[in-house]
Amino acid sequence: MALMYGKEKDGEQDVADQTTDPGFISFFNKLPPKSPDTGTLRLFHRTGTDPFYAAYGPDALFVAQHTYHTNSVIKYLGAGGRAAGLPSVTLKVSVAQMLLREALTVKQLRIEIWEPEPGQGRKCAKFRLAKEASPGNLQEVEDLLFVSSDLLTTPIVMAIKLASAPASAGAKVKTVGVAFADTSVRELGVADFVDNDLFSNTESLIIQLSVKEAIVPTGTTSGTTDRDIDLNKLKAVLDRCGVVISERKPSEFTAKNIADDVPRLLKPSSSANVSTADATVTIPELSLPTAPSALSALISYLSLTSDPSNHGSYSLRTHDLSQYMKLDASALRALNLTEAPGNAGTTTRNTTLLGLLNKCKTAQGTRLLGTWLKQPLVNLHEIRKRQNLVETFFEDTNTRRTLQDDYMKVMPDMHRLSKRFQKGVASLEDVVRVYQVVIKLPGLIEALEGVQSEKEEHTALVAELYLKPLGEHEASLGKYAEMVEQTIDLDELEHHNYVIKPDYDPRLQELAAKLTRVRDGLDKEHRETGRDLVLELDKKLHLENNQVYGYCFRITKSDAKAITKKYIELGTNKSGVFFTTKKLKDLAEDFKEFSQSYTRTQSGLVREVVNIASTYTPVLESLDNVIAHLDVILSLAHVSAHSTDVYVKPKVIERGSGNLVLVESRHPCLEVQDDISFIPNDVEMIKGKSEFHIITGPNMGGKSTYIRQVGVIALMAQIGCFVPCTEAQVPIFDSILCRVGAGDSQLKGVSTFMAEMLETATILRSATKDSLIIIDELGRGTSTYDGFGLAWAISEHIASEIHAFCLFATHFHELTALDQRIPHVKNLHVVAHVTSTGKKTQDRDITLLYKVEPGISDQSFGIHVAELANFPENVVKLAKRKADELEDFGTEKAPEEDAIPPEVTEEGLQVMEDFLRAWSSQTPSGATDEDIAMEDVDEDPEAQLQELRKCMETFRPRIEKNPWLQSVLRSF
Repeated sequence: MALMYGKEKDGEQDVADQTTDPGFISFFNKLPPKSPDTGTLRLFHRTGTDPFYAAYGPDALFVAQHTYHTNSVIKYLGAGGRAAGLPSVTLKVSVAQMLLREALTVKQLRIEIWEPEPGQGRKCAKFRLAKEASPGNLQEVEDLLFVSSDLLTTPIVMAIKLASAPASAGAKVKTVGVAFADTSVRELGVADFVDNDLFSNTESLIIQLSVKEAIVPTGTTSGTTDRDIDLNKLKAVLDRCGVVISERKPSEFTAKNIADDVPRLLKPSSSANVSTADATVTIPELSLPTAPSALSALISYLSLTSDPSNHGSYSLRTHDLSQYMKLDASALRALNLTEAPGNAGTTTRNTTLLGLLNKCKTAQGTRLLGTWLKQPLVNLHEIRKRQNLVETFFEDTNTRRTLQDDYMKVMPDMHRLSKRFQKGVASLEDVVRVYQVVIKLPGLIEALEGVQSEKEEHTALVAELYLKPLGEHEASLGKYAEMVEQTIDLDELEHHNYVIKPDYDPRLQELAAKLTRVRDGLDKEHRETGRDLVLELDKKLHLENNQVYGYCFRITKSDAKAITKKYIELGTNKSGVFFTTKKLKDLAEDFKEFSQSYTRTQSGLVREVVNIASTYTPVLESLDNVIAHLDVILSLAHVSAHSTDVYVKPKVIERGSGNLVLVESRHPCLEVQDDISFIPNDVEMIKGKSEFHIITGPNMGGKSTYIRQVGVIALMAQIGCFVPCTEAQVPIFDSILCRVGAGDSQLKGVSTFMAEMLETATILRSATKDSLIIIDELGRGTSTYDGFGLAWAISEHIASEIHAFCLFATHFHELTALDQRIPHVKNLHVVAHVTSTGKKTQDRDITLLYKVEPGISDQSFGIHVAELANFPENVVKLAKRKADELEDFGTEKAPEEDAIPPEVTEEGLQVMEDFLRAWSSQTPSGATDEDIAMEDVDEDPEAQLQELRKCMETFRPRIEKNPWLQSVLRSF
């Protein structure tokens, strides 16, 4: 990136001007401060013959560190230099666009682009805010930043309104109304649901939709009301999910104008051509109790109604949480589905499930795959439809390759093209890109018709989901192809020229003829000058259309001596000497005049062509959905067929009635890593018999991998993909809930243990009998006793109350005793081969076998792991000594204790009982019955001791004969 930094003369001059003109520095210092709660990057666009961008103050330091990775690019403006000057950094346009894309999509920052106010000269001191964008709202910068790069993530922004509703017995329940928007495809959505104190359903919805930004109402300054407490909890959930938070006034969360705004935005098919007065009746989404208020705030935040291109362009739907498996932020992180929240774009291929499965050839396919991974299906019929499609292309390799290489690769992002048409910024190049899709459709349909499958229902499914809609789109777009072929000069496409055919319009035809005559004259003058100067054409003497001089001749400096006085010299630079003739000069002026006339005449025709093309946007958007679906299915089939080991079609069973059985299962991401030979393991979880598994074993033995791969395989099965097993049976899970590897957040006052407890609380409040729970090392952030107590209580509650499938990896070996109390708890352990090398238990060599087998492991081999980490030898020895001391603490036994038979122990207990009874029945010496009856009698300790000695003498023979009693006395 640092190599991209170029010292541009204009840029340097502008910066130098600012050092002498304090106007800009004064203006910059008066800018409104940026919000301290959200990251915002400000760039100033300096226009001119060679435009560039600049950053000042803290933004300049940010750019220097994150873009150039050096502070040497910083200049200090104003008096005081480095000590008191304003830091400044300049960026080329291409570098600035790359920085802004990364700021929005990876670093989750807001951006502001400031441009000079109209009428400002070179020493521009005043700027206006021209464009704003945030991770969920890319509308103003989409054409600027993503015109030459695909948008692979969906910029979803959500508005959330909290409310309460009466429940039974006078209590109130928490209700949440949300509205969300995907401006890239012009879609609005709403949802209304009841939630708990932890906002578990809201978190699941955020994960399902891949929300980037959330709009919430501001709280009161005191922050102590019930509403403020709920808002703070909600913000904690949003932060955990890596969502940027934007606060707006509570007054914006009112539905008073929503009945007018929504019908204006919706497509005619969505609003059903009804009057505004009836909108609340005909648009069912507006009858929800809370969501319309959130929708009003969302429309206001995005300023959707102020852009005429949005009118009649949006669709509206209701999102049903129960249609998909529920996932939370912890599951997203534990299963490595996509990038971890807040770390978008930082992962590489194969380290996440999205990276592994993404063999899509289109941007829309990649976006849809990301959606599928966060929205696994719970409808058995829909899951099997996807499975059958994947199986079809899994088996038919030739068709799959043809579709991917010949058709999917050339498909543009038609949703983005449609948006350019609707906004009126499309060009002839966009028209041609759609045309290239249209002419590919017959071949695509033919390839799909040739799909080979032994099962008729599979070919019928291909016909239903692909052939039928593609055929309809081909018919609808037939006129489009005719229009393009009649209006656009397709022969010029080879030279990347997008122009209207001259014979399409008489005016163009006339101007084209004049341009042809001028070009012929230019060529003739080129030949005559070459003969006159005795220079070979196009090797020595070049005719070129120069940006400064127009059409002129160019020769090298070494050939410049050939130029005579009859020629007009124009200038010299490192590429050579430029000159012209009087005739060439006249021809160049004619060419410029005719070209400008041609462009003006053509521009009106281009607008007509683009307007006609824009009427096809509904068809293009529908076609785009079919292409994206096909691309994802082909990608899943490709991965399943080209895996390093076998993938199989899992048998998916209806929710609540199936067992989880995986034969030779593997972790799909781990097995493809370099230099790894993955050891497969079986999984068998039977409802009512072995639904709760406790896994113990050595550190680094594979416990975490084992439990996580079960979750990944279950999720893959429910998106319709094949899974890394030799045989698989998977029930439909309504949610996958995980508690793994929590980290602290000191800036937010959240400790590791608190984060762990918050995740576990979500599991306990959200899990059902149809959930899959994955818990790894619960209770590590507190004392051993507290941690074990919590682990036991949580395990027992899940096993006895929730009855969900659960995999619990732990180093609390005492937890394995739970199988004695609950019959469907089973113990597993990862196998380690131990070879003793000394007397002490730690003096051994350990080989980790990564196999999971029934039973208990009573050791974790932590000191061995420390040795593998190259701990200093004296530290390892001290650790072994202290471990020995703790193992032996309070557990010393008499040598013969282990050899005492049970009957001897029972006899000793009887002797002890007889002895105590005899002693307690004795009365103190000299005491009368009257004394004993008195409550305040003072007992003589010496008398009691005498009685004890008498009893001891009486029982001594029996005591000395019993080995168990002897060992007890020695322990005192």
